[in-house]
Formats: sequence, C-alpha cells, structure tokens
Amino acid sequence: MTALAPPTGRVRGARERVFGHTGDPHPLMHVDWLLVAVTFAITALGLAMIYSATNSITEVNDLGRMHYVSRQAMALGIGVVAMIVAASFDYRRFRELWPVAYGLVIPLLIAVRFVGTGQGGTTAWFDVGPMQFQPSEIAKLAIILAVAGYCHAHRGELDAWRLAVAVTVAGIAMGLTMLQNDLGTMLVMGACTIGILYVAGLRFVHLLVLFLLAASCLVGLLVTDTFNAYRLERLTGFVTQDRVEDATAATDTEYNLQQSKDAIANGGFWGQGFGEGPLTQNGFVPEQHTDFIFTAVGEELGFVGAASLLGLYGILAWRIWRTAMLSQDFQGTLICIGVLAVFVFQIFENAGMTMGIMPITGIPLPFVSYGGSALIAYLAAIGLVINVHMRRFS
Repeated sequence: MTALAPPTGRVRGARERVFGHTGDPHPLMHVDWLLVAVTFAITALGLAMIYSATNSITEVNDLGRMHYVSRQAMALGIGVVAMIVAASFDYRRFRELWPVAYGLVIPLLIAVRFVGTGQGGTTAWFDVGPMQFQPSEIAKLAIILAVAGYCHAHRGELDAWRLAVAVTVAGIAMGLTMLQNDLGTMLVMGACTIGILYVAGLRFVHLLVLFLLAASCLVGLLVTDTFNAYRLERLTGFVTQDRVEDATAATDTEYNLQQSKDAIANGGFWGQGFGEGPLTQNGFVPEQHTDFIFTAVGEELGFVGAASLLGLYGILAWRIWRTAMLSQDFQGTLICIGVLAVFVFQIFENAGMTMGIMPITGIPLPFVSYGGSALIAYLAAIGLVINVHMRRFS
C-alpha cells in the first residue's frame, strides 16, 4: 500500500487558494473554529443528557440533582485547559519526545492494577479528591503519539521488523489495560493503532497477520477463562438476544440490552421530550448516564435527536479527516488519523451496542457519556488535531 503523503508544491498552493491563507504565519490565525464549535456543541448536549439520565440515581442515593453534572463540568474545565495545552505545544516536537510521553503513562498503567479502585470487575481508576482518574484514557493519546512518531521516523521503511516494533509499543499499553479487565479500552487502542499503521503503509499480508494474531489472542483469553461469565455474556449476548422469551428469566445482560432497545424505540420520531422519557426518568436502563446514554438521547429526543447527534459526530470526523489531508507533514497526518480512529470506533461501537447490533464492551460515547478522565482525554485529542491544523502553513 502506498503511504498517504501531505500535499506539496503546486498542490499545496492550490489548496491554500481554496481553503484560504491570510499570509500571517502565526498559528492562532488558523484555528479550526468549526471543529471547536461542534466539539462543544456535543459536550453541551452530553451535559444535558447526563442531567436527565441521572434523575433516578440522584433521588435513590439522596444526591443533589446537579451532582453528576457538576462533576462532569469540573472535568470539562480541566479538559479545556488540556485542549489548549495540546494545541499550543508544537506537535512536531513529539518526533523526538514521544518516548517521554509514552514512558510517563506506562508506570501509571502498572500502578493502577495494584493500588487503583474499580467497579464492575474492572480496576482502572485512581481516586483523586472528589474525582477519579483513569490512566488508560490518557494512554490512548500516548499510543497515538508513539506509533505516529515511530512510523513518521521510518516512513517508507515499514518492513516486518519495524512493524513488530510499532505493534509492541502499542501492545504493551494494550496488555496492561487488559490486565485491568478493560477489554473495551484495549479494543479502542487497537483500532487507533491499526488506523495509523494502515495509513503509514501497512501491507495487506501484514494486516492479515495482525488479524490472525488478534484472533489468536482473543481465543486464548476465552479458553483460559480470563473473561468471567458475566463479561463473556456481555460480549456474546447480542448474538442470542432474540432467543429470550421470558423477561423474568433474562440475565442481567439480556435485561440491560432489552431495556436499552425499548428506550430507543419508545422515543419514536420526535421523542418523548427532554426529561420526559419514562424509561430514562425511572432508571429502567442500567448504566444509562455512562455506557448507555445514547438510549436517553433516543427516548427523549427521538430519531431526530439521535440523528442530529450522529450528524454532529459526522462533522467532527470530517474536520479531523480534513486536517489530516491538509497537514504540513506526515506525522501530523498520522496523529489525526489516530484520533479519528478512536472516535469513529467508539461512536460506532457505543451506538451499536445500545441497539443490539454490536457486543457490549463498556465503551463510552465520546463527549456525551459521564466520565471525567474520558472527557479530558477527548478534549486533549481535539487539541492535537487543532495543533496540526494551526501549523499546516509553518
């Protein structure tokens, strides 16, 4: 496969005429404000849906009505700072510094396994005051910078040996994440790695080998009972969902999936109205403010609201892809492709699992699901894309 290269010469000049070039070399003159706007539009919708989806939880646990919203807003403030920092630090410096960023994350992934806290069988968080910090979310960014930096350094020379090195770099973080029993995040890491390697010039035979290797690892996890019965059922439940006839005999996973589909179907075309969805307001869908928040959108805002949200995601993906095409160098292209792969995989998997067409993996919906570490990481990722866009003429 031919590696994707940034435009040069007359092609770059033509694009400058099409997309505009003020002649001012200062990076701030070239911020992608549409990308910024759509990011915060989705985040604002997320805050609203978290407020609506936590009605029953706050009531049962005697918490303030704004308990979850205020915590997410706190994470949003930190995330905005992270986005500004990620956009301000010239991404090209990571050509040499990516081992530092990667090296800072690995010890955190190791430490959380021993001193971290967990829920639902996953041990992946550090308690930091009133909030929790999940290092695997930051590890996604470290993998993007590491694999993109390595592939840029060996552009056109991605043979089997160098491919093995790149896969090992990503594989270490993925393995440590799997030890936390967090399959969903590990899959996201794998998706962004494959996306970067594909654009960097991954050959078909190498892609086939990686697929067989991943399949072998999955089979190994299954036969060694690495997955407990509950997690295995979550992965395979969408295959057998139509076989459940008696709701009282349904397992937790089958019940969760059925309630999820019922909530989306209950929304119809226009929705029940914000704060008016009976399944959402009465807490019938488990984990609705986190992994299953798309069901709240579907029930209360209907097909129109859900389609609008997916449309906003489409604009987000388009702007990231556009920045990848306009990047000043190949490293910037690879960074944007890695970020794009993370978002596309998570959006498709999350929305798909709520509708019963994808396995339940516990992957949050970007910018919408409740989760401070994830929101901070997403905003920092957008900051990296803005960084590349700002420096496309310098």
